Amino acid sequence: MSVEYERLSYWLDSLPESDPFREGLIAVKDDPAEIRERFAAELAFGTAGLRGKLKAGTACMNYQVVGRAAQGLADYIVAKGPEAMAKGAVIAHDPRHYSKEFSNLTAGILAANGIRAFIFPDLRPTPELAFLVPRLGTIAGVNLTASHNPKDYNGMKLYWEDGCQISGEIADAIYECIKSHDYFTGIKTMSLEEGIAAGLIEVLPESLDDEYLSKVLSLSVRGSEDLDLSIPLVYTPLNGAGSIPFTKMLAARGFTNWRVVPEQKDPDPDFTTVGYPNPESPAAFAMSEALGKTFGAELLMATDPDSDRFAIELLNDKGEYVPLNGNQTGYLLVNYLLEGSKNAGTLPENGAIVKSIVTSTLSTRIAEHYGVEMWEALTGFKNICGRIPELHAAGLTYIFGYEESVGYAACPEIRDKDGISAGMLVAEAAAYYRKQGKTLFDVLNEIYETYGFCSEMEPNLILEGLEGAARIRRMMESLRNEPLTSAGGIDIVKVIDYKDGYEDIPPSNVLRYFLADGSWFAVRPSGTEPKIKFYFYAFGESLADAQKKNEAIRESVTKRISGVE
Repeated sequence: MSVEYERLSYWLDSLPESDPFREGLIAVKDDPAEIRERFAAELAFGTAGLRGKLKAGTACMNYQVVGRAAQGLADYIVAKGPEAMAKGAVIAHDPRHYSKEFSNLTAGILAANGIRAFIFPDLRPTPELAFLVPRLGTIAGVNLTASHNPKDYNGMKLYWEDGCQISGEIADAIYECIKSHDYFTGIKTMSLEEGIAAGLIEVLPESLDDEYLSKVLSLSVRGSEDLDLSIPLVYTPLNGAGSIPFTKMLAARGFTNWRVVPEQKDPDPDFTTVGYPNPESPAAFAMSEALGKTFGAELLMATDPDSDRFAIELLNDKGEYVPLNGNQTGYLLVNYLLEGSKNAGTLPENGAIVKSIVTSTLSTRIAEHYGVEMWEALTGFKNICGRIPELHAAGLTYIFGYEESVGYAACPEIRDKDGISAGMLVAEAAAYYRKQGKTLFDVLNEIYETYGFCSEMEPNLILEGLEGAARIRRMMESLRNEPLTSAGGIDIVKVIDYKDGYEDIPPSNVLRYFLADGSWFAVRPSGTEPKIKFYFYAFGESLADAQKKNEAIRESVTKRISGVE
């Protein structure tokens, strides 16, 4: 009997009759491919925590995998001593299937191990959790969410006492604790009611929501007198956690002419109206566009289910809605923050911005224009916000951090991407420029004209399952073993392989190629999804020229890598 079938047999013998995933496992017990997918490996645990499909198996998200991970986290905290146990952990969840149940399970396991657990009365956005970890002085934070993934996914994201997602070192140590446990035995637990009665589980007051909102509002760049607060806006939370905090923010900031997509206002774990709840996808804006057209909205805004990602569409000069990618929204935010701060006399003398290594360098040109340093980090806000202490040690002031995958962090005390504060700043920018007689679409074109015409393309290749993961590994090996020398007819003049680290950037499976004309591209496997990702940035004499050049670069690179079987 194979290892996979041994594990299957053990799970079938051990799963309680009441387990919601048991029947699904019985239904596939004679399907070798599915059994291999579920049991050939354990669900990967790392700095992104856990993320997988909701079903029974060691490589999936279920009560056993979550419980084992929570026990491993508990072991790690207990080993830190009584003070760490007393500090405890904040636990949040999104609207997905089983997120609340997994949240309660995690709280009960921590409490059963003598660790305090703070829970919310209902779902809350990821950035609020990141804010409350240092605010409450807890040792850790836990979020039960799969961010923007489809409805059949869930995940478990861990934070440490600084409010950042856990580092690789901490993740490795916690995983060692997790591996010491079986999925069905040796896991301590108690019910929510028992934990509350014992004083180990505490439901957080709603006053903390107001503290988070106040922190977001404090990031404002300009006063209301400089804004046209009657600007027509549309917002959609895509049936996620952003509905209440985002609309509270708009009202508190003084906006008077905004509407929420009614079909997407309330939580829906099936994301019925959108399917794939990723604001990066233009398809997610279909209902926002229809609503926007009814009253001439100039700006459409969306957050993902846990409200850390934020994306927009703008009304262009032809009266059509056009989606912006994460880089373009980043240009607008960097430009608005620096321009506004300089005009107000509040721009730090030694300011710094942090972007990921796969994010466009056009924003670097904007930063340099204002005398601001641009630092780079690996993808993920554990890395971007993780550089804040280094900036401070170097005598610099953190202004902003972002990455191309629609993540923005404008506050050093909220050390994760924050769709609520990004939304406030973009809406404020739109209201400011409207009072100047311009739209954000106008401003974006001005940025290109001032700093260079850049075309941004971010295609990816989805390869699911074990075979897909193996093919992605072969693709990266091929690029390393048979190096590219040109792309789109342009010579490659420099290659950075981050496999062993580069300068002050830690090791990561990323390749970055620089072309003779200033264009560049990068390739990396996703750390949270079954895909290999590409990032193409071409500069040209006009936007059309840059786009044509980028198409040629993209076509030559993807053709080469798609040939790897």
